[in-house]
Amino acid sequence: MAKNKLLWGAVIVIFMASCGAPKVLTTQKTEATNFEANGNYSQALAAWTSYFDATAIEDVAGADFAQAAKTAFKADNATQAISWFDQARYKNYADAGMYQTLAAIYQQQDNLSKELSALEYIIENYGTTNSEVNSRLLAIYAEIDANDKALEVWKTLDDDSKNEESNLDNYFAVNKALENNTVCDSLAEVLLEKNPEHLDALEWNAKKYYWAGQNRYEQEMAKYNKNKTRKNYNTLLKELDLVTADFKKALPYLNKLWKLKPGKEYAGYLANIYARFGDEDKTEYYKNYMK
Repeated sequence: MAKNKLLWGAVIVIFMASCGAPKVLTTQKTEATNFEANGNYSQALAAWTSYFDATAIEDVAGADFAQAAKTAFKADNATQAISWFDQARYKNYADAGMYQTLAAIYQQQDNLSKELSALEYIIENYGTTNSEVNSRLLAIYAEIDANDKALEVWKTLDDDSKNEESNLDNYFAVNKALENNTVCDSLAEVLLEKNPEHLDALEWNAKKYYWAGQNRYEQEMAKYNKNKTRKNYNTLLKELDLVTADFKKALPYLNKLWKLKPGKEYAGYLANIYARFGDEDKTEYYKNYMK
């Protein structure tokens, strides 16, 4: 009987103790996750720091260091982010988001080579489905004249990304460098539909039509001067009509360029066109900008 009383007493003590204890202790790690979910990145960063300070490093998972590093970046602490990413890698942990965040840090630091390495690591290890990564790679490859790589990246972009003006700009630059003129002709029209004041596209069309007319003019004049017959003169007149047509096509683009960026850069083209048109006043007007 006495034994039973002792057992019941122990049960009551345990029961009372369980009722009086906290239900669940919230760790710093859980707090960090909650703070981040609510957009409180500075508080999340502080919670992660407390968690790491209170936990033996061998007990911390690489994924925790990676998650904390991403939080540190969101809290504008790139130095801490890199340090924790290094810890994650030391523990043989990696994920696509980790390297994408590293790339963003290196972009902020203007460290193009490290940024490129991080982005290429993502492509090599996690595939090419991330449009943000692919778009940034396209921009970098265009910047460093890695044009063949840029063309390969362009193929991986989804339709929405291919329709973004910034990506079209970079693809346009790559094709100009490779002298893919037919592609550039199409891209110039697409860019002008999206942005009627797109300088590079306006300039592409302006120069395309201007030089078509100017080269035709010089070639036909050279032919006629070698053999000034009536037949050749009649041929010249027909060709000069085509020259005029090309100049008329170039003129709207040049006029837009002049409004956006008046000065010596486009004055020569305009002066020459108006000289061909016999407009002396406008010819002299633009010649004044060439001095």
